[in-house]
Amino acid sequence: MAHLLLDSSIRLWVVLPIVFITFFVGVLRHYVTQLIHNEKKVDLQQVSDSQVLLRSRILRENGKYLPKQSFAMRKHYFNNPETGFFKKVKRKVIPKNPMTDTSMLTDMMKGNLTNVLPMILIGGWINWAFSGFVTTKVPFPLTLRFKPMLQRGIELISLDASWVSSASWYFLNVFGLRSMYTLILGQDNAADQSRIMQDQMTGAAMAMPPDPNKAFKSEWEALEIVEHKWALENVEEELMCQDLNFRGLFS
Repeated sequence: MAHLLLDSSIRLWVVLPIVFITFFVGVLRHYVTQLIHNEKKVDLQQVSDSQVLLRSRILRENGKYLPKQSFAMRKHYFNNPETGFFKKVKRKVIPKNPMTDTSMLTDMMKGNLTNVLPMILIGGWINWAFSGFVTTKVPFPLTLRFKPMLQRGIELISLDASWVSSASWYFLNVFGLRSMYTLILGQDNAADQSRIMQDQMTGAAMAMPPDPNKAFKSEWEALEIVEHKWALENVEEELMCQDLNFRGLFS
């Protein structure tokens, strides 16, 4: 297969403009999302339940540093068969219907407005303005199955699959500028298109609230099987038996 030599003007008038356009559209998306973003109301009961579960987990992991009586008192508070928190407290779970939740529908519309619509418009404009260009080549060989993905808009059977068209170059930048967005805008930014699409795909699963009663039961079982063994039982004797060198402190 013949070796292709690209014109240097393609780098100046096709490759770099697509990179800059994709980057600045992502930055603009980030600030627009911040302007129209509404702070979600925090459920006080849900926060309280999560803190209780966290306290129980810390007790299981670090209870060995407490005396046996102190550990038993805390375990009694959580796991007493009659008055224990995990046995006494029963939460009423009311699942929300996503189709009737106005806040969820509003967030979905905002997400489509700031993410899907700009991607379609900018992608269509780039496909129209820069169509038919071969922009770059990946530095490793690829099979013919990658041609539809990397050579969108260029239908040449004889062209090597390693070459990238202008339209495919745009989509590679959409999903490949994550590190640049993180470096300039921070970790939790709204410019990363790939992360936003993943959040939208998992949004339906995250919309349903977890059942705190199942979490309480699971934590009760985990704490119930913990046997206390005080890690500091002989710490005084071990400390006194050590040969402490204080010469450097008084020299």
